[in-house]
Amino acid sequence: MTTPRPDTTLSADEARRIALRAQGFLGTPDRRAGVRGVLRHLGAVQLDTISVLARSHELIPYARLGAVGRKTIEDAYWKPESASTPTARPHAFEYWSHAACILPIEEWPHFAFRRRAYRARPHWNHALPDGTYDQVVKQLRTEGPLTATELGGAKKTSEWWDWSGTKVAVERALMYGEVVCVERRGWKRVYDLAERAVPADLLHDELDDTECLRRLVRLAGQSLGVGTRADIADYHRLKGEQVDTVIADSGLVPVTVEGWGKPAWADPAALETPPRGRHRTTLLSPFDSLIWERARTERIFGFTHRLEAYVPKPKRIHGYFAMPVLAGGRLVGRVDPAREGRTLIARQVTLDGPKAVPAVAQALLEAATWVDCTDVRVERVDAPDLREPLVRELTRALA
Repeated sequence: MTTPRPDTTLSADEARRIALRAQGFLGTPDRRAGVRGVLRHLGAVQLDTISVLARSHELIPYARLGAVGRKTIEDAYWKPESASTPTARPHAFEYWSHAACILPIEEWPHFAFRRRAYRARPHWNHALPDGTYDQVVKQLRTEGPLTATELGGAKKTSEWWDWSGTKVAVERALMYGEVVCVERRGWKRVYDLAERAVPADLLHDELDDTECLRRLVRLAGQSLGVGTRADIADYHRLKGEQVDTVIADSGLVPVTVEGWGKPAWADPAALETPPRGRHRTTLLSPFDSLIWERARTERIFGFTHRLEAYVPKPKRIHGYFAMPVLAGGRLVGRVDPAREGRTLIARQVTLDGPKAVPAVAQALLEAATWVDCTDVRVERVDAPDLREPLVRELTRALA
């Protein structure tokens, strides 16, 4: 692929601020658009099973908007505006994007390329008993939205990977696009037929792969503000070659970012006005799209982060669910949180020097309030001399 010569050069600092604004962390948050506005703006909100303060899909709007009620967040994703109206349009669906993600319902047609690819797969990891697929589809058509358990059982044994035939069938139907996840209920997927759940004008696979890819590359560029080929590909887990085929026609423009060492592309709208405004101070989910790609996080923030939930406890450095702390447009530390009754516990805190103390205290206090905790307890601080200043700052604010 021949890349046009960039006519715009950005400093690393300009690129960082463009990325922050594109992700909703710089400037006045759009509270009127709320959680649905965050979803539309980001294009994808990642789901994950881990729940410490809250689940990741709750933490993501919280990080941008502040203490939005957790029920409000769930309702914003899954409930149509007029739930009592038969023709009420849903706002979101769950599908495979960066990982399992909540996606704006308008993007259903643009994942046709992925549905086609799943249908074309010659084999599957799980065996599917004869007739099970048709039975699942028939049951959903007759009985309406159901969980895998309600369909007949999610697992054959207690092992997490040992899916029942019913679960294999409904997940395959989900990947094919015949079934859609319309909400999570107690963390279980609730399945329904796509023909019933997706608005008729969106329920089609008419777009060819090129049109789908062009749209997703454009959306990734808008959500990132500026990114390398690898950044853009990673956002919706495309292949680099897929990005190459469409990026010239995506509407994104080539730019040079000082210090990046690789070609970059930017949303032209992000280049029109300098990114200015108020910075958000908050704890970030490790699955937040601002930081979910490790190489990009290191390049933009000089911050190395790794989710250690799946690392053996003795080998953890920062803790089970260490959450980076964003303040002033920088990542200034991290907190491994837990809850004990109405106390938020900072099991382990890493601070980027004394200047980070007020920001980390502020982030902890706001998070505590959000999850209905009335106290914050600090256990370990990596720099022991900063523990007392942090505790003092928290005590003063709680008094």
